[in-house]
Amino acid sequence: MTHESHSIIGPSRGSRWLITCDHATNRVPDWVGGGSLGIAPEDMARHIAYDVGAAGLTRKLAERLDAPAILTDFSRLVIDPNRGEDDPTLLMRIYDGTVIPANRHAGPAERALRMERLYRPYHAAYEALAAARPDRAICAIHSFTRQLRGRPRRPWAVGVLYSHRDERLGKALVRECRDLGWITGDNEPYSGHLDGDSIDRHALAQGRPNVLIEVRNDLIADEPGQALWAERLGDVLEGFLDRCGL
Repeated sequence: MTHESHSIIGPSRGSRWLITCDHATNRVPDWVGGGSLGIAPEDMARHIAYDVGAAGLTRKLAERLDAPAILTDFSRLVIDPNRGEDDPTLLMRIYDGTVIPANRHAGPAERALRMERLYRPYHAAYEALAAARPDRAICAIHSFTRQLRGRPRRPWAVGVLYSHRDERLGKALVRECRDLGWITGDNEPYSGHLDGDSIDRHALAQGRPNVLIEVRNDLIADEPGQALWAERLGDVLEGFLDRCGL
C-alpha cells in the first residue's frame, strides 16, 4: 500500500507492535526543486538525508514479528516528519555542515505545500494504524551515524530512546540489550523526548507503550546486516511486552 508520502506493509498483521520508520528514504519529489535539493549526491547518500539502513531493517523486523509497518517516502531534508509542526528544525537549511540550497529561501507557502502533501498524510496514516487496535505498542526504527563532523566517534552499536514521561519499555530494553553484550546507549546518542515528535504525537499522547531503537548505520548499511539485526531485535521484542507486564 503506497502513497506519495509513505508506504504501509502488512496492515492486517497480527502483532501488537507497529514498526515505524520516519526517515526511510532520501527521495526528493519532482515538485520540490525538480527532484533535487541542490546538494551533492554524496551528501544525499549521508545520514543527513535519511536514516541509512533503517528502511530495510524496518521491513525485515516487521516481517519477523508479523507486525504492520509504516515508512516515509521522502527525505527528512524535504521536511522532517519526526518534528512537531512548529519545530524550527522541521525544514533544515544546514545540517552537519552541509547547506541545503533548496531550503535556504523556502518560505511559508513552500513549507505549507510540503506539509500538506507529505507530512500530514504520513501522520494521518500513522495514527490510523496505531489506533487500529486498543493494545497497540509502537517501535520506531532509526539509525545514527558513527561520527558527526568534528565530533568524537560514537561507541554504541544500538541506542534505546524513551521519554521520561513513559519509561515502561525503554529501561527494560536497555537492560536486555546489554545482557546480550551489545554496547547500548541509554537515551544515547540523543535524548528520547522531543515535544511534538512522532512518539510524542502517536504514543505518549495516547498512553501507548513505546520505544525508539537507533542502530548504528554502518551495521545495517547492507542487506546481510539488516537481516542480522532484524533477527537480533526480533528475538528481543518477541514476548517483550509480556515480560514487561504490558
